[in-house]
Amino acid sequence: MEWILWGIAFVILILIGYWQLVIAEGAHLGPRVVTLLYDWTAHRYDRVKSFDEAEEARFLGHPLAAALSDWDEPWVLDVATGTGRLPQALLHQPEFAGQVFGLDLSAKMLRVADQHLKSHQSQASLLLASATQLPFANQQFEAVTCLEALEFFADARQTLQEMVRVLQPGGWLLITNRVGWEARLMPGHTWTRAQLVSILRGLPLTDISVRPWQSYYDLAWARKRDLEMGNKKMWGAIL
Repeated sequence: MEWILWGIAFVILILIGYWQLVIAEGAHLGPRVVTLLYDWTAHRYDRVKSFDEAEEARFLGHPLAAALSDWDEPWVLDVATGTGRLPQALLHQPEFAGQVFGLDLSAKMLRVADQHLKSHQSQASLLLASATQLPFANQQFEAVTCLEALEFFADARQTLQEMVRVLQPGGWLLITNRVGWEARLMPGHTWTRAQLVSILRGLPLTDISVRPWQSYYDLAWARKRDLEMGNKKMWGAIL
C-alpha cells in the first residue's frame, strides 16, 4: 500500500512540474526561473515556434510600419524581444526607416536575436535589461511592443505602466494577452479580454482595440493620448 502512495505522490509531482515548467513556463516561480528556462531553450526557440514570415508581416510588421508612417524616423521599443521576432518583422518592411530597440533579460535569447538582425545593424540595438524599470526617459518612443510575455512578469500592470511612460503622446502600444485553456492554468498572471480592456482604459490610452490573433493570444493595440506631441530624442537617456 505504501508503494502505491509513493507512486501517486511521484505522479502528482511530475504533473505539477509539467504545469509549472512547461505550461506556465516558470511564471509562478519568478523572473529568474523564467529567464533560465529561456536561456536553456534559446538555441531551438525559433524552431519550436516555427514563425511564418508572411504571417509575421501581415499581423505585425506591415500594420506597425503603417501605424508609424506619420513619423520620418520613429523609435520602437520591443520589450521581452527574445530572439528578435518583432524587430525582424518590422525591419523587413521597406517603408520603415526608424530604429528598433530590443530589450530582454535572457542573454542567450539576445545572442540569437543579434544573429537574426546582422543585416539591419544600423537600425537595431539590443539591451540586456529589466522591463519593470525601463532604462529610458519619458516619451522616448513612437511605439512600444511586447509579444507573448506579459504573463511572465512579476507585476504586469507595473510593466504596462512603464511601457506607457516611455511612449510618446500619439505613439502606439502593441501587446498580446494570453487566452485559452492554458491561460486558466496561470492564475494571477493572465487577464480575460474584458479585464485587459479595463486595465488599458485606466492608463492614458485611447483607440483601444483587442482582437483574436493566435490560438493562445489576443492582439491589443492602443494609442497614448496626444496631450503634447514631442519629437525630441535624447540619446543620453539610454543607460
